[in-house]
Amino acid sequence: MKLSVVSFAFALLLVPAAALPADSAPAVRADPVIEQATNAVSSKDWAQAQAVLKDGLARDPNNADYHNLYAYSIRKGANPDMNLVFKHYNDALRIDPKHRGAHEYIGEAYLMVGNLPKAKEHLSSLDKLCFFPCSEFTDLKKSIASYEAKPR
Repeated sequence: MKLSVVSFAFALLLVPAAALPADSAPAVRADPVIEQATNAVSSKDWAQAQAVLKDGLARDPNNADYHNLYAYSIRKGANPDMNLVFKHYNDALRIDPKHRGAHEYIGEAYLMVGNLPKAKEHLSSLDKLCFFPCSEFTDLKKSIASYEAKPR
């Protein structure tokens, strides 16, 4: 009997969503800065990604995603200014301490400068943030394992 009550209650939860017409869902507006930057990153046009994100940050300095992607595009570009990279990853984490992408990428940046303990700190943060393993945790864990496997 309990199973049927639970099933009925679950079905009631689904009814409102199922009853909505397909065109009544709220429109999700894409962020043009993220869209343009992502296109530039996809084609490895780091300078274009940086320009778009720098402009975006001038208009919205409290956007953690902009800071994160800006730092990423600097880090991936030629001769990255690691001080600037760390500044923007830290800004992203100051704005959103649970920003999983920023934790992953700053961990990778710490590996670039040989700071394994700091990379592991961010892996630990991701372990706490991800209830189930998430791609950011898995990717940083692989990067750390690869770093540790290389002879120094």
